[in-house]
Amino acid sequence: MYLGDEAWPDLESYFETESLALVPVGSTEQHGPHLPESTDHLIAEAFAREAADRAGYLCTPPVTVGVSTHHRQFHGTMWADAPAFRDYVESITRNLTEHGVDRVVYVNAHGSNVDPLREVGRRLRDDHALYAIEWMWNESIPDLVDDLFEHPGPHGGPKETALVQHLAPDLVHDDRLADARDGGVVDVTTNDTIVNGARTYYDAIDNTPNGVIGDQTDATAAKGEQLFEAATEQLVDLCDWLAAQEFQALMPEPHR
Repeated sequence: MYLGDEAWPDLESYFETESLALVPVGSTEQHGPHLPESTDHLIAEAFAREAADRAGYLCTPPVTVGVSTHHRQFHGTMWADAPAFRDYVESITRNLTEHGVDRVVYVNAHGSNVDPLREVGRRLRDDHALYAIEWMWNESIPDLVDDLFEHPGPHGGPKETALVQHLAPDLVHDDRLADARDGGVVDVTTNDTIVNGARTYYDAIDNTPNGVIGDQTDATAAKGEQLFEAATEQLVDLCDWLAAQEFQALMPEPHR
């Protein structure tokens, strides 16, 4: 069930019987010359909607702008500074408690959102308001990602490219895949951006001139479908596990 499509009286029965919501979280930022700036929130919403439909849970509208300051040198990137992002996500999550939601899965598709989302989850749990956890699709199926791609790339690589080829093929510039690979960095570990144990980079452009890492030519829609099916199964299982927990068991242990 997608919250944004429902009239309010038709949501009553859900809140009478369920207390879990999926909140998709992504970004609006450059993903190289071949992928749309909507890549992360497109992927996050697709996973959240599919899992919600399969398992009978509620999916909220997506958070479409994330912590993306490090992509600001590339045209069109939008971002929220981490404190503003945390406060916004915390606010929209807290308001779900007004309707009886006491557990949330942040269906996340942007790496730099992870730490802020974890902080939001801690705040909400410490207040005994609700239990919120962050889920990142590729972290749920690492073996499959490694099996499918030699150089998956942490950003704009073949794993994200394959997913968008599967979910929204009209948004992928397939004729630019070789340019994306050749104008970027195939393997970020070959860069000289760690010196004596210190990371010397701050922005994506410090690591890759066109904003992406990995071998994009290794992506196909068929691989994207494999990724989507496998990760969706993981997300459904996570939601079922979380829904089955006693609320008090999810709250912090008392001081000893």
